[in-house]
Amino acid sequence: MTELTRRQFTTLLGAGALSFAVPFRAGAQGKPSVVVVGGGAAGATAARYIAKDSDGAIDVTLVTASDTYTTCFFSNLYLGDFRTLDSITHNYKKLADDYGIKVVHGYANEVDRGAKAVKMADGSSIAYDRLVVAPGIDLKYDSVAGYSKEASELAPHAWQAGAQTQLLKSKLDALENGQDIIMVPPPNPYRCPPGPYERVSMMAHILKTRGLNDSKIIVLDPKPKFSKQALFQEGWSKHYDGMIEWYGPDVHGGIAGVDAEAGTVETDLDSFKGAVLNVIPAQQAGAIAGNSGLTNDTGFCPIEAASMRSTIDENIYVIGDASIAFAMPKSGFSANSQAKVAAMNIRGDLLDSKVFPAKYSNTCWSLIGTDDGVKVGAQYAAVDGKIASTSKFISATGEDAALRKTTYEESIGWYDGITSDIFG
Repeated sequence: MTELTRRQFTTLLGAGALSFAVPFRAGAQGKPSVVVVGGGAAGATAARYIAKDSDGAIDVTLVTASDTYTTCFFSNLYLGDFRTLDSITHNYKKLADDYGIKVVHGYANEVDRGAKAVKMADGSSIAYDRLVVAPGIDLKYDSVAGYSKEASELAPHAWQAGAQTQLLKSKLDALENGQDIIMVPPPNPYRCPPGPYERVSMMAHILKTRGLNDSKIIVLDPKPKFSKQALFQEGWSKHYDGMIEWYGPDVHGGIAGVDAEAGTVETDLDSFKGAVLNVIPAQQAGAIAGNSGLTNDTGFCPIEAASMRSTIDENIYVIGDASIAFAMPKSGFSANSQAKVAAMNIRGDLLDSKVFPAKYSNTCWSLIGTDDGVKVGAQYAAVDGKIASTSKFISATGEDAALRKTTYEESIGWYDGITSDIFG
Protein backbone atom coordinates (compact mmCIF):
# COMPACT_ATOMS: atom_id res chain seq x y z
CA MET A 1 0.00 0.00 0.00
CA THR A 2 1.38 3.45 -0.87
CA GLU A 3 2.10 6.04 1.81
CA LEU A 4 -0.70 8.19 0.41
CA THR A 5 -3.16 5.34 0.83
CA ARG A 6 -1.97 4.72 4.38
CA ARG A 7 -2.68 8.36 5.22
CA GLN A 8 -6.08 8.14 3.58
CA PHE A 9 -6.87 5.00 5.53
CA THR A 10 -5.91 6.63 8.84
CA THR A 11 -8.11 9.60 8.04
CA LEU A 12 -11.04 7.37 7.12
CA LEU A 13 -10.78 5.42 10.34
CA GLY A 14 -11.18 8.64 12.32
CA ALA A 15 -10.39 9.30 15.93
CA GLY A 16 -11.77 5.90 16.94
CA ALA A 17 -8.62 4.32 15.50
CA LEU A 18 -6.27 6.05 17.91
CA SER A 19 -4.52 3.90 20.48
CA PHE A 20 -4.71 4.91 24.12
CA ALA A 21 -2.20 2.73 25.97
CA VAL A 22 -2.90 2.45 29.67
CA PRO A 23 -0.66 1.27 32.51
CA PHE A 24 -1.29 -1.85 34.55
CA ARG A 25 -3.47 -1.00 37.54
CA ALA A 26 -1.28 -1.09 40.63
CA GLY A 27 -2.29 -3.53 43.35
CA ALA A 28 -4.69 -5.53 41.19
CA GLN A 29 -5.25 -9.11 42.33
CA GLY A 30 -5.15 -10.89 38.99
CA LYS A 31 -6.01 -9.46 35.60
CA PRO A 32 -9.56 -8.71 34.49
CA SER A 33 -10.77 -10.92 31.66
CA VAL A 34 -12.56 -10.08 28.42
CA VAL A 35 -14.10 -12.70 26.17
CA VAL A 36 -14.89 -11.83 22.57
CA VAL A 37 -17.35 -14.07 20.70
CA GLY A 38 -16.92 -13.87 16.93
CA GLY A 39 -13.74 -13.67 14.87
CA GLY A 40 -14.84 -11.38 12.06
CA ALA A 41 -14.20 -7.70 11.40
CA ALA A 42 -15.88 -6.67 14.66
CA GLY A 43 -14.69 -9.35 17.06
CA ALA A 44 -11.09 -9.70 15.88
CA THR A 45 -10.64 -5.91 15.90
CA ALA A 46 -12.03 -5.64 19.43
CA ALA A 47 -9.80 -8.43 20.70
CA ARG A 48 -6.71 -6.90 19.12
CA TYR A 49 -7.35 -3.36 20.39
CA ILE A 50 -8.23 -4.45 23.92
CA ALA A 51 -5.07 -6.55 24.15
CA LYS A 52 -2.81 -4.04 22.39
CA ASP A 53 -3.92 -0.91 24.21
CA SER A 54 -4.15 -2.50 27.66
CA ASP A 55 -0.48 -3.48 27.30
CA GLY A 56 -1.08 -6.89 28.85
CA ALA A 57 -3.22 -5.65 31.74
CA ILE A 58 -6.32 -7.49 30.45
CA ASP A 59 -6.58 -11.18 29.56
CA VAL A 60 -8.33 -11.47 26.21
CA THR A 61 -9.94 -14.62 24.83
CA LEU A 62 -11.29 -14.72 21.27
CA VAL A 63 -13.87 -17.42 20.54
CA THR A 64 -14.32 -18.24 16.87
CA ALA A 65 -15.86 -21.25 15.16
CA SER A 66 -13.22 -21.61 12.46
CA ASP A 67 -9.44 -21.30 12.29
CA THR A 68 -9.74 -18.97 9.29
CA TYR A 69 -12.07 -16.13 8.30
CA THR A 70 -13.12 -15.25 4.76
CA THR A 71 -14.29 -11.66 4.47
CA CYS A 72 -17.73 -10.99 3.05
CA PHE A 73 -16.39 -7.65 1.86
CA PHE A 74 -14.48 -8.26 -1.39
CA SER A 75 -16.08 -11.71 -1.80
CA ASN A 76 -17.99 -10.34 -4.79
CA LEU A 77 -14.63 -9.56 -6.40
CA TYR A 78 -13.77 -13.24 -6.03
CA LEU A 79 -16.98 -14.08 -7.91
CA GLY A 80 -15.96 -11.62 -10.63
CA ASP A 81 -12.42 -13.06 -11.01
CA PHE A 82 -10.76 -9.96 -9.56
CA ARG A 83 -9.56 -11.76 -6.39
CA THR A 84 -8.66 -15.28 -5.32
CA LEU A 85 -10.32 -16.89 -2.33
CA ASP A 86 -6.96 -17.13 -0.56
CA SER A 87 -6.52 -13.37 -0.86
CA ILE A 88 -9.67 -12.72 1.19
CA THR A 89 -9.08 -15.48 3.77
CA HIS A 90 -7.23 -14.71 7.01
CA ASN A 91 -6.09 -16.48 10.17
CA TYR A 92 -5.59 -15.58 13.83
CA LYS A 93 -1.91 -16.42 14.22
CA LYS A 94 -0.72 -12.84 14.67
CA LEU A 95 -3.43 -12.10 17.22
CA ALA A 96 -2.19 -15.02 19.30
CA ASP A 97 1.54 -14.62 18.75
CA ASP A 98 1.90 -10.83 18.72
CA TYR A 99 -0.80 -9.77 21.19
CA GLY A 100 -1.10 -12.71 23.57
CA ILE A 101 -4.76 -13.30 22.75
CA LYS A 102 -6.03 -16.76 23.62
CA VAL A 103 -7.84 -18.00 20.53
CA VAL A 104 -10.45 -20.70 21.19
CA HIS A 105 -11.85 -22.48 18.14
CA GLY A 106 -15.36 -23.69 18.87
CA TYR A 107 -19.04 -22.74 18.93
CA ALA A 108 -20.36 -20.46 21.64
CA ASN A 109 -24.02 -21.34 22.14
CA GLU A 110 -25.25 -19.08 24.89
CA VAL A 111 -24.25 -16.61 27.58
CA ASP A 112 -25.07 -17.29 31.23
CA ARG A 113 -25.38 -13.63 32.07
CA GLY A 114 -25.93 -14.26 35.78
CA ALA A 115 -22.75 -16.32 36.10
CA LYS A 116 -20.92 -14.09 33.55
CA ALA A 117 -19.82 -17.09 31.51
CA VAL A 118 -19.96 -18.11 27.85
CA LYS A 119 -21.34 -21.62 27.41
CA MET A 120 -19.65 -23.58 24.65
CA ALA A 121 -21.12 -26.33 22.46
CA ASP A 122 -18.70 -28.87 23.93
CA GLY A 123 -20.09 -28.27 27.44
CA SER A 124 -17.26 -26.07 28.67
CA SER A 125 -17.67 -22.45 29.75
CA ILE A 126 -15.45 -19.37 29.74
CA ALA A 127 -15.81 -16.75 32.47
CA TYR A 128 -15.57 -13.03 31.75
CA ASP A 129 -15.57 -9.65 33.44
CA ARG A 130 -16.68 -8.03 30.19
CA LEU A 131 -18.04 -9.76 27.12
CA VAL A 132 -18.03 -8.64 23.50
CA VAL A 133 -20.71 -10.28 21.34
CA ALA A 134 -19.88 -10.04 17.63
CA PRO A 135 -21.57 -13.03 15.97
CA GLY A 136 -22.49 -11.33 12.71
CA ILE A 137 -25.77 -12.37 11.10
CA ASP A 138 -27.90 -15.46 10.90
CA LEU A 139 -30.16 -16.02 7.92
CA LYS A 140 -33.94 -16.23 8.24
CA TYR A 141 -34.31 -18.89 5.57
CA ASP A 142 -38.09 -19.09 5.89
CA SER A 143 -38.47 -15.39 5.08
CA VAL A 144 -38.61 -16.56 1.45
CA ALA A 145 -41.30 -19.20 0.92
CA GLY A 146 -39.77 -22.48 -0.21
CA TYR A 147 -36.23 -21.55 0.83
CA SER A 148 -34.31 -23.39 3.56
CA LYS A 149 -30.80 -24.21 4.67
CA GLU A 150 -31.03 -27.38 2.60
CA ALA A 151 -32.22 -25.39 -0.42
CA SER A 152 -29.20 -23.11 -0.08
CA GLU A 153 -27.04 -26.02 -1.25
CA LEU A 154 -28.84 -25.73 -4.60
CA ALA A 155 -29.58 -22.00 -4.58
CA PRO A 156 -26.72 -20.50 -2.58
CA HIS A 157 -27.09 -17.27 -0.66
CA ALA A 158 -23.30 -16.74 -0.30
CA TRP A 159 -24.01 -14.08 2.33
CA GLN A 160 -21.76 -15.79 4.86
CA ALA A 161 -18.45 -16.02 3.05
CA GLY A 162 -16.58 -19.26 2.58
CA ALA A 163 -18.12 -22.52 1.36
CA GLN A 164 -21.29 -20.78 0.14
CA THR A 165 -19.21 -18.29 -1.85
CA GLN A 166 -17.31 -21.14 -3.49
CA LEU A 167 -20.57 -22.91 -4.30
CA LEU A 168 -22.01 -19.84 -6.01
CA LYS A 169 -18.73 -19.34 -7.87
CA SER A 170 -18.79 -22.92 -9.17
CA LYS A 171 -22.36 -22.50 -10.42
CA LEU A 172 -21.49 -19.21 -12.08
CA ASP A 173 -18.45 -20.75 -13.77
CA ALA A 174 -20.57 -23.64 -15.12
CA LEU A 175 -23.12 -21.34 -16.74
CA GLU A 176 -23.69 -21.82 -20.47
CA ASN A 177 -24.68 -19.21 -23.01
CA GLY A 178 -28.41 -18.56 -22.94
CA GLN A 179 -28.83 -19.68 -19.35
CA ASP A 180 -30.01 -17.00 -16.92
CA ILE A 181 -29.18 -15.97 -13.36
CA ILE A 182 -32.01 -15.12 -10.96
CA MET A 183 -31.26 -13.12 -7.82
CA VAL A 184 -33.59 -12.41 -4.91
CA PRO A 185 -31.95 -9.70 -2.72
CA PRO A 186 -32.83 -9.38 0.99
CA PRO A 187 -35.21 -6.92 2.64
CA ASN A 188 -33.85 -4.23 4.96
CA PRO A 189 -31.96 -4.33 7.26
CA TYR A 190 -29.18 -6.58 6.04
CA ARG A 191 -25.41 -6.95 5.85
CA CYS A 192 -23.74 -4.67 3.28
CA PRO A 193 -26.52 -2.63 1.62
CA PRO A 194 -24.74 -2.23 -1.77
CA GLY A 195 -23.51 -5.85 -1.73
CA PRO A 196 -26.22 -7.57 -3.81
CA TYR A 197 -25.86 -4.99 -6.57
CA GLU A 198 -22.08 -5.17 -6.67
CA ARG A 199 -22.62 -8.93 -6.98
CA VAL A 200 -24.95 -8.38 -9.93
CA SER A 201 -22.20 -6.28 -11.50
CA MET A 202 -19.57 -8.95 -10.97
CA MET A 203 -21.85 -11.66 -12.35
CA ALA A 204 -22.50 -9.51 -15.42
CA HIS A 205 -18.75 -8.98 -15.79
CA ILE A 206 -18.30 -12.75 -15.94
CA LEU A 207 -21.05 -13.14 -18.56
CA LYS A 208 -19.51 -10.38 -20.66
CA THR A 209 -15.89 -11.53 -20.46
CA ARG A 210 -16.84 -15.13 -21.25
CA GLY A 211 -19.01 -14.17 -24.18
CA LEU A 212 -22.27 -15.40 -22.66
CA ASN A 213 -24.14 -12.68 -24.50
CA ASP A 214 -27.49 -14.46 -24.62
CA SER A 215 -27.66 -14.85 -20.84
CA LYS A 216 -29.37 -12.39 -18.51
CA ILE A 217 -29.40 -11.52 -14.83
CA ILE A 218 -32.90 -10.97 -13.45
CA VAL A 219 -33.11 -9.25 -10.07
CA LEU A 220 -36.42 -9.68 -8.21
CA ASP A 221 -36.07 -7.19 -5.40
CA PRO A 222 -38.42 -6.99 -2.38
CA LYS A 223 -37.34 -3.34 -1.98
CA PRO A 224 -38.53 -0.41 -4.10
CA LYS A 225 -35.03 1.12 -4.11
CA PHE A 226 -31.49 0.20 -3.11
CA SER A 227 -28.13 1.64 -2.08
CA LYS A 228 -26.21 3.50 -4.83
CA GLN A 229 -29.05 2.73 -7.25
CA ALA A 230 -28.32 5.57 -9.68
CA LEU A 231 -24.61 4.65 -9.76
CA PHE A 232 -25.24 0.96 -10.34
CA GLN A 233 -27.89 1.46 -12.98
CA GLU A 234 -25.69 3.96 -14.82
CA GLY A 235 -22.84 1.43 -14.73
CA TRP A 236 -25.05 -1.45 -15.85
CA SER A 237 -26.20 0.55 -18.85
CA LYS A 238 -22.61 1.48 -19.70
CA HIS A 239 -20.92 -1.91 -19.23
CA TYR A 240 -23.69 -4.49 -19.56
CA ASP A 241 -26.41 -2.97 -21.72
CA GLY A 242 -29.45 -5.24 -21.96
CA MET A 243 -27.90 -7.91 -19.72
CA ILE A 244 -29.47 -6.94 -16.36
CA GLU A 245 -33.18 -6.62 -15.59
CA TRP A 246 -34.09 -5.22 -12.17
CA TYR A 247 -37.68 -5.45 -10.98
CA GLY A 248 -38.96 -3.84 -7.80
CA PRO A 249 -42.12 -4.93 -5.95
CA ASP A 250 -44.25 -2.44 -7.86
CA VAL A 251 -43.48 -4.46 -11.01
CA HIS A 252 -43.23 -8.10 -9.88
CA GLY A 253 -45.92 -7.71 -7.23
CA GLY A 254 -44.19 -9.80 -4.55
CA ILE A 255 -42.11 -12.96 -4.22
CA ALA A 256 -44.56 -15.85 -3.87
CA GLY A 257 -41.89 -18.52 -3.42
CA VAL A 258 -38.82 -20.27 -4.77
CA ASP A 259 -38.16 -23.81 -5.94
CA ALA A 260 -34.42 -24.36 -5.62
CA GLU A 261 -34.49 -27.74 -7.37
CA ALA A 262 -36.35 -26.36 -10.38
CA GLY A 263 -34.42 -23.06 -10.30
CA THR A 264 -37.61 -21.00 -10.34
CA VAL A 265 -38.93 -17.95 -8.53
CA GLU A 266 -42.67 -17.33 -8.54
CA THR A 267 -43.97 -13.77 -8.40
CA ASP A 268 -47.36 -12.19 -8.90
CA LEU A 269 -46.11 -11.04 -12.31
CA ASP A 270 -44.62 -14.24 -13.70
CA SER A 271 -42.52 -17.32 -13.06
CA PHE A 272 -38.79 -16.80 -13.60
CA LYS A 273 -36.34 -19.64 -14.24
CA GLY A 274 -32.55 -19.60 -14.04
CA ALA A 275 -29.67 -22.04 -14.20
CA VAL A 276 -28.18 -20.11 -11.26
CA LEU A 277 -30.49 -19.06 -8.44
CA ASN A 278 -29.03 -16.72 -5.80
CA VAL A 279 -31.46 -16.18 -2.91
CA ILE A 280 -30.43 -13.87 -0.07
CA PRO A 281 -33.03 -14.09 2.71
CA ALA A 282 -33.81 -11.71 5.56
CA GLN A 283 -31.31 -11.55 8.41
CA GLN A 284 -31.04 -11.29 12.18
CA ALA A 285 -28.29 -11.24 14.79
CA GLY A 286 -26.18 -14.39 15.13
CA ALA A 287 -27.82 -17.14 17.19
CA ILE A 288 -25.94 -16.58 20.44
CA ALA A 289 -27.41 -13.08 20.70
CA GLY A 290 -30.99 -14.32 20.61
CA ASN A 291 -30.19 -17.36 22.77
CA SER A 292 -28.80 -15.02 25.42
CA GLY A 293 -31.68 -12.56 25.48
CA LEU A 294 -29.69 -9.71 23.92
CA THR A 295 -32.07 -9.01 21.00
CA ASN A 296 -35.33 -7.11 20.81
CA ASP A 297 -38.30 -7.74 18.51
CA THR A 298 -36.24 -6.68 15.47
CA GLY A 299 -33.99 -9.71 15.89
CA PHE A 300 -30.98 -7.43 16.45
CA CYS A 301 -29.31 -6.09 19.60
CA PRO A 302 -30.02 -2.63 21.03
CA ILE A 303 -26.91 -0.75 22.16
CA GLU A 304 -25.89 2.53 23.77
CA ALA A 305 -24.78 4.90 21.03
CA ALA A 306 -21.84 6.32 22.99
CA SER A 307 -20.18 2.99 23.77
CA MET A 308 -21.74 0.00 21.92
CA ARG A 309 -22.70 -1.36 25.36
CA SER A 310 -25.80 -3.55 25.36
CA THR A 311 -28.85 -1.77 26.75
CA ILE A 312 -29.89 -5.14 28.19
CA ASP A 313 -26.72 -6.08 30.09
CA GLU A 314 -24.12 -3.54 31.22
CA ASN A 315 -21.34 -6.14 31.19
CA ILE A 316 -21.82 -6.92 27.51
CA TYR A 317 -20.96 -4.98 24.36
CA VAL A 318 -22.52 -5.87 21.00
CA ILE A 319 -20.73 -4.76 17.85
CA GLY A 320 -20.90 -5.27 14.11
CA ASP A 321 -23.80 -6.68 12.11
CA ALA A 322 -25.63 -8.01 15.19
CA SER A 323 -26.09 -4.53 16.67
CA ILE A 324 -28.74 -1.89 16.05
CA ALA A 325 -26.33 0.91 15.16
CA PHE A 326 -28.93 3.48 14.16
CA ALA A 327 -27.68 5.39 11.06
CA MET A 328 -24.65 3.14 10.52
CA PRO A 329 -25.00 0.42 7.88
CA LYS A 330 -23.99 -3.16 8.55
CA SER A 331 -20.54 -3.32 6.95
CA GLY A 332 -17.00 -4.46 7.64
CA PHE A 333 -15.80 -0.87 7.99
CA SER A 334 -18.63 -0.08 10.44
CA ALA A 335 -17.81 -3.19 12.47
CA ASN A 336 -14.13 -2.28 12.68
CA SER A 337 -15.01 1.26 13.76
CA GLN A 338 -17.52 0.13 16.39
CA ALA A 339 -15.02 -2.37 17.80
CA LYS A 340 -12.55 0.40 18.61
CA VAL A 341 -15.17 2.41 20.46
CA ALA A 342 -16.18 -0.67 22.44
CA ALA A 343 -12.55 -1.55 23.18
CA MET A 344 -11.90 1.94 24.53
CA ASN A 345 -14.93 1.77 26.80
CA ILE A 346 -14.04 -1.70 28.05
CA ARG A 347 -10.59 -0.46 29.02
CA GLY A 348 -12.32 2.40 30.80
CA ASP A 349 -14.53 -0.08 32.66
CA LEU A 350 -11.74 -2.38 33.76
CA LEU A 351 -8.66 -0.16 34.03
CA ASP A 352 -10.14 3.28 34.70
CA SER A 353 -8.43 4.58 31.56
CA LYS A 354 -9.69 7.72 29.88
CA VAL A 355 -12.72 7.36 27.61
CA PHE A 356 -13.11 9.80 24.75
CA PRO A 357 -16.35 10.72 22.94
CA ALA A 358 -17.32 8.06 20.43
CA LYS A 359 -16.52 8.72 16.78
CA TYR A 360 -17.45 6.24 14.09
CA SER A 361 -16.67 5.93 10.38
CA ASN A 362 -17.83 3.93 7.40
CA THR A 363 -17.08 3.69 3.71
CA CYS A 364 -18.54 1.10 1.35
CA TRP A 365 -16.73 0.65 -1.97
CA SER A 366 -18.32 -1.21 -4.86
CA LEU A 367 -16.83 -2.38 -8.15
CA ILE A 368 -19.16 -2.08 -11.13
CA GLY A 369 -16.75 -3.01 -13.92
CA THR A 370 -13.01 -3.11 -14.60
CA ASP A 371 -11.47 -0.05 -12.89
CA ASP A 372 -14.96 1.37 -12.30
CA GLY A 373 -15.23 1.81 -8.55
CA VAL A 374 -17.76 3.86 -6.58
CA LYS A 375 -18.14 4.59 -2.88
CA VAL A 376 -20.49 5.90 -0.22
CA GLY A 377 -19.70 6.74 3.37
CA ALA A 378 -20.07 8.94 6.40
CA GLN A 379 -18.68 10.01 9.73
CA TYR A 380 -20.85 9.42 12.80
CA ALA A 381 -21.14 10.43 16.44
CA ALA A 382 -23.47 9.77 19.36
CA VAL A 383 -26.17 12.46 19.17
CA ASP A 384 -29.19 12.49 21.50
CA GLY A 385 -28.76 8.82 22.34
CA LYS A 386 -28.41 7.65 18.74
CA ILE A 387 -25.55 7.13 16.30
CA ALA A 388 -26.10 9.88 13.71
CA SER A 389 -24.11 10.93 10.66
CA THR A 390 -22.19 14.17 11.02
CA SER A 391 -20.98 14.26 7.41
CA LYS A 392 -21.48 12.04 4.38
CA PHE A 393 -20.35 11.55 0.79
CA ILE A 394 -21.16 9.47 -2.28
CA SER A 395 -19.67 9.07 -5.76
CA ALA A 396 -21.44 11.07 -8.45
CA THR A 397 -22.95 9.79 -11.65
CA GLY A 398 -21.03 10.87 -14.73
CA GLU A 399 -17.59 10.75 -13.12
CA ASP A 400 -14.66 10.30 -15.49
CA ALA A 401 -12.81 7.02 -15.90
CA ALA A 402 -9.65 8.24 -14.15
CA LEU A 403 -11.54 9.10 -10.96
CA ARG A 404 -13.38 5.78 -10.97
CA LYS A 405 -10.07 3.93 -11.38
CA THR A 406 -8.61 5.90 -8.47
CA THR A 407 -11.63 4.97 -6.34
CA TYR A 408 -11.11 1.30 -7.13
CA GLU A 409 -7.39 1.50 -6.32
CA GLU A 410 -8.28 3.26 -3.07
CA SER A 411 -10.52 0.31 -2.17
CA ILE A 412 -7.64 -2.12 -2.70
CA GLY A 413 -5.45 -0.10 -0.35
CA TRP A 414 -8.29 0.06 2.17
CA TYR A 415 -8.73 -3.72 2.09
CA ASP A 416 -5.05 -4.31 2.77
CA GLY A 417 -5.09 -1.73 5.55
CA ILE A 418 -8.24 -2.83 7.32
CA THR A 419 -7.46 -6.55 7.26
CA SER A 420 -4.07 -5.74 8.79
CA ASP A 421 -5.87 -3.63 11.38
CA ILE A 422 -8.25 -6.49 12.14
CA PHE A 423 -5.93 -9.49 12.15
CA GLY A 424 -2.58 -7.88 12.93
